[in-house]
Order: sequence, then structure tokens, then C-alpha cells
Amino acid sequence: MKKIAEERKRAKIEDKLARQKVKEEIERDKADRAAKFPKSSTEASVGLLVQPSATEKPTQEPTQQKEYDQTRIQIRLTNGSALTHSFGSKECLGAVRLYIQMNRTDGDSPFGLMTSFPRKVFMEDDMAKPLFDLGLVPSAVLILVKGQS
Repeated sequence: MKKIAEERKRAKIEDKLARQKVKEEIERDKADRAAKFPKSSTEASVGLLVQPSATEKPTQEPTQQKEYDQTRIQIRLTNGSALTHSFGSKECLGAVRLYIQMNRTDGDSPFGLMTSFPRKVFMEDDMAKPLFDLGLVPSAVLILVKGQS
């Protein structure tokens, strides 16, 4: 019984020493970091880092939207297989539909096209719109839906 108590006491002391070493190492790392990246005088006196609020706008200038001339479209067929092809970003959705009709492996039944996120079902009037205007650039996944023409 005495032996077990002594072992526990020794283990507690060892744990305490190990924790102390870790705390000392953390303090050294903090000091090193403070030396590398000095705080401003107000932050140093308060001892806190100032977090920018969510309402503040970043000081960076907004990045311009990149102009893509190609888009990579993955088409999920009704049988679970997929077709992948690159199209020009100014090509219309009708060109993608024609590509699907020529290359599909799941039969010749009528189909519609949709995206999963954001969910959008493409109608007949969308077939004349460019892929860029439909938000399918630089890449997108189109899903075939049975029964639509």
C-alpha cells in the first residue's frame, strides 16, 4: 500500500515538473514571438490583440473578376457515369446539350439540365445564353434530369 502511494506521489511530482517545463517553453516562445513581431504601444499596455470587427471593410482593393475563356463542365448522366469536356466560356448552353446528346451512354430519353448548388434548373430559354452568363465558368457540374425536353 505504501509502495502504491509513493508511486502516485512520484508520478504527480513528475507530471507537475513536466507541466512546468511546458509552461516555461510556452513563455519562451511568446517572448521570441514578441521580439520578432513587436506590438504597438497601446496593444502592449493592454496586452491584447485587437481583432478587426466584422463590419470593418478590408483595406485591400477588391480583386477584379478574372476573365476565363474556357470552362470545364462535368456532366452527370442518369446512369451514374460522367462526361467531362472543356467548352468556350462564350458558347451557349445549347452546345453543351448537343455534346451530351452525341456522347451520352445512358440511352436516348429526353432530359433536362440542372446544377446542384446553387440549385438551378435550366429551361429552354437558357439554351441560347452563354455559359459565362449562366455562372458555369470556370467549372461546373451539370446533372441530367429525366423527362424534360
